Amino acid sequence: MTASAPAPTYLDDRLRHWATVTPDAEAVSYLGRSWTWAEWDERVRRLAGALRDLGVGRGDVVSFLDKNHPACVELTFAAASLGAANAIINFRLAGDEVDYAVNDAGAKVLLVGTELMPLIERIRDRLTTVEHVVEVTPDGGDGDAYEALLAGATPVGRSADVRPEDVCLVMYSSGTTGRPKGVMLTQRNMVKHTVNAHDGWSFEPGDKNLVAMPLFHVGGSSYVLFGIHDGVPSVMTRDPDGASLAGAILQGANRTFLVPAVLAQVLQSGDDAIKLFGALKTYTYGAAPMPLPLLRAAMAAWPDTDFIQVYGLTEVSGVLTHLMPEAHRDAEHPERLVSAGHCIPEVEVRVVDPGTLEDLPAGEHGELWFRTPQLMTGYLGKPEATAEVITADGWFRTGDMGVVDEAGFVYVQDRLKDMIISGGENIYSPEIERVLAEHPAVMEVAVIGVPDDRWGEVVKAVVSLHAGATATEAELIDHCRERLAHFKCPKSVDVVEALPRNPTGKILKRDLRAPYWADRERQTV
Repeated sequence: MTASAPAPTYLDDRLRHWATVTPDAEAVSYLGRSWTWAEWDERVRRLAGALRDLGVGRGDVVSFLDKNHPACVELTFAAASLGAANAIINFRLAGDEVDYAVNDAGAKVLLVGTELMPLIERIRDRLTTVEHVVEVTPDGGDGDAYEALLAGATPVGRSADVRPEDVCLVMYSSGTTGRPKGVMLTQRNMVKHTVNAHDGWSFEPGDKNLVAMPLFHVGGSSYVLFGIHDGVPSVMTRDPDGASLAGAILQGANRTFLVPAVLAQVLQSGDDAIKLFGALKTYTYGAAPMPLPLLRAAMAAWPDTDFIQVYGLTEVSGVLTHLMPEAHRDAEHPERLVSAGHCIPEVEVRVVDPGTLEDLPAGEHGELWFRTPQLMTGYLGKPEATAEVITADGWFRTGDMGVVDEAGFVYVQDRLKDMIISGGENIYSPEIERVLAEHPAVMEVAVIGVPDDRWGEVVKAVVSLHAGATATEAELIDHCRERLAHFKCPKSVDVVEALPRNPTGKILKRDLRAPYWADRERQTV
């Protein structure tokens, strides 16, 4: 469908193209509302005008805090057309985490969903850089300040000083300090990702793109660009729950990207749900480990669906490798089901000994390094952290351990960095350990990921207590829930006399994890 469309350079090129070529065709639908390409482009132009009037210009940052909403995409496009960036905040974060991210980004304008306004009102005096807060309602009805802002604005085009190298997205990803890091992604990064990760896709006339992944996740904000790139309508859900997904499929959505946990939910929901989801032509999954039995069950349930697995990271705008449909159903190579597939176009891979930094041959286990034009410009305000992961010649050190076989299939087997990926959420254990260590009864703590058939893995804490101190599992979990988003909190806590350590005193997390993963075919995606 894109053969006649010019190659994009800027983030909004394809939106403007379809608004010109197919102005009256449906572009996006959401909660019963829909907009044509011309209408959607007009909304973006009006928002750009409104932002300009609010003092937003090249190099500035705006921010979005809500569940999925087309306004988030509109804000990204409008900000990018001014040379500014949208810092999308995880709506599940606690107040302390929200104000940290908004302030760290330096956001001048903050769009907030109605459900999140009470949180913002509680912390408003701590949002030191925010000059304007605009409320967004789910249905766009009377009193929607965002819709009023658009209605009163004068549309403007792309500013003359905007460049493809301008940062357009700031996505927050956990870091070694236990605080999130702002990943700076440029317009060039996102355009390259859209074109390269799109390799192997085949949208056809009549297709609709189901956008259900959270937009605060790179998997949501990068995937929504696929439908825009190809000029096919997108059906956006506010939540990725079963009812919303079913409703979208009934509207004709037949291509999607979701975390593996959704597969488990559908397969457990009975024959009617399984039959409905059989209408999907393409089911792309990633962002969390996929248990092999679950994948095999899904492939058996939907024999006519093309399954695509993707592996990537926020720092590379999303996808680095993909396992395509034919590899999923290759009876001669069933072992490849636990691989992450081949590199997408313009992505190079190396396997490096993390100790010697020497390249390793095919089949040898080492750290996976990638080089791609999708690579971030760096972590916002953290040049030292950036230098730790990007080499002088442009290679990105993922912290993931694995092998590349003779056929070029990438197998991601373990992680150097201590990340837990649960249901598509990146959870960094030092952040949780920092909170648990503040509990007066806790002497030392280690947080690990343990396998879970629905979420891929979940958070587990192992603690030892001070002499004479007591603390129950429920008490320690509640302590975390008062200070962290619930998805980061441990699902279980073991209290032990002492944590295992090596001769230098380092806690042996591998030993803590080993009993839980011993009988699992781990698949990290």
